[in-house]
Amino acid sequence: MSQENFVVDKKGRKIAVQIPVSVYEKLIADSEELDDIKEYRKAKKYKGEPIPFDQAFKEIENGLE
Repeated sequence: MSQENFVVDKKGRKIAVQIPVSVYEKLIADSEELDDIKEYRKAKKYKGEPIPFDQAFKEIENGLE
């Protein structure tokens, strides 16, 4: 049994989809996890000089002011 319902326009073209909240939440969680994996891989490729944690934290705090 399919869990999605399609919303169609007057010509019968699919323009939106309705899914259960649980499916939506899983899609969002999976998407965020994939973003984290991409950022991790990008950081692993970084060839620059690392900065100390305290310095990074201060830079983040200063950027929020």
